[in-house]
Amino acid sequence: MGPIYLDYNATTPVAPAVAEAVARALRDTFGNPSSLHGPGQRARRALDEARQAVAALIGADAAGIVFTSGGTESDNLALRGVLEAAPANRRRLVVGAVEHEAVLNTARALQRRGWPVSIVPVTGDGIVTPEALAEHLGSDVALVSVMLANNETGVVQPVADLVLRAHAAGARFHTDAVQAIGKIEVDVRELDVDLLSLTGHKFGGPKGAGVLWIRGGVPMAGVLAGGRQEHNRRPGTENVPAIVGLGVAAALAASGANERAAVAARRDRLERAALAAVPGSVVNGAGAERVPNTTNISFPGAEAESLLIALDLEGVAVSSGSACSSGTLEPSHVLRAMGLEPARVQSAIRFSLGPATTDEEIDRVLAVLPGVVERVRRVSGKA
Repeated sequence: MGPIYLDYNATTPVAPAVAEAVARALRDTFGNPSSLHGPGQRARRALDEARQAVAALIGADAAGIVFTSGGTESDNLALRGVLEAAPANRRRLVVGAVEHEAVLNTARALQRRGWPVSIVPVTGDGIVTPEALAEHLGSDVALVSVMLANNETGVVQPVADLVLRAHAAGARFHTDAVQAIGKIEVDVRELDVDLLSLTGHKFGGPKGAGVLWIRGGVPMAGVLAGGRQEHNRRPGTENVPAIVGLGVAAALAASGANERAAVAARRDRLERAALAAVPGSVVNGAGAERVPNTTNISFPGAEAESLLIALDLEGVAVSSGSACSSGTLEPSHVLRAMGLEPARVQSAIRFSLGPATTDEEIDRVLAVLPGVVERVRRVSGKA
């Protein structure tokens, strides 16, 4: 058996149909979509088709789809664009404590430039409750940003309920849905959000292509200066091949509901067996609704970095949290915000499965995991 990849929340393999579509676009759809000649208009039609596919995936109007370079840019555009365009009496930004760094670090940057920022605490399972959000709302709030699904724990936030509170206070609502698309049903009409971010490489698409959906009528200031692409909301010549691939990935995700049940069953089996086989192990966020592919398990007494290395030597690729924080020794801000004790935070491993994950791979992981944890604990003197 080859290497076992259980880090789908970091990035996913490109689907074969997506790779073929990208290759064709690189070869044949080379025109600039802003050009009026034939090659340019063929590129424009390719963008329009991808825009329609993404809109259909999230129940949105195609006119609100703005193509970006990925989730980080989409989050930045949402926060900066809304706040820059907000009236003088509504300048405050409210974000959840367990947001991705793309939101939290943007919020911190805005705060340094003078925008007031409030951070809403979460429960022990990582939930932003409507009651907690209400304590941070007021007539000065321009925007609330709470993610739909957490990248580390898989916990799904009650976004529709949070939106009701935000709108009642006159604030706009943005959700980072990067980790939700392709894993659960996402419909902007049901959520009633004003802005939504996603990126293709989390559900079989290529890197370098993302989306910010903006509800019609939401005031947005430009973040970049340049041309008039994307209806004057995101200048720069569009990355046509990557966007074509994003469109194909969106169409595949829209038809992949049957795969989710199988992924969930394998995740649940992995989780139950790991808890049974490894004394002291515990699932983080277990009391909340989670996306079906993700489990975050702590193995107290075994440092996460050592576990990652040992599992990699066994041919198992997993993560200790956000891939955007890799290479740092900082404990997970998500688990710390949940109030977990340091031993639990420092020993947490994220397993994130995909449609290609097999029962045999889960069996192999379960065969090596107890021994790996025991060895790491023994070396650390905590066995």
